[in-house]
Amino acid sequence: MPAYWVARSKVNDSVAYKRYTDQVPDIIARFGGKVLARGGDFRILEGSDKYHRFIVIEFPSLDDAEACWKSEAYQSASQHRRDGAGEVELILVDGGDATT
Repeated sequence: MPAYWVARSKVNDSVAYKRYTDQVPDIIARFGGKVLARGGDFRILEGSDKYHRFIVIEFPSLDDAEACWKSEAYQSASQHRRDGAGEVELILVDGGDATT
């Protein structure tokens, strides 16, 4: 069953943040992830306008998505944004039965 990595981010330092984003696509692919949306136009209908970049990534399962996040490669890459280059909220959502 697919699962989704849903992130909202705010870029504070685009040069340092790019060091993170340059590495992430390959890491995600190693865990079967596929980017469905990254950046682009958006409309905030409810909630804070703090974040201006939105990312949705599909993984084969919730376990694959979490394993990607926990991986040494991802944790190493994310240090570039965690050092002040960006702020992120990230959740994993099981793609379970959408009818319930």
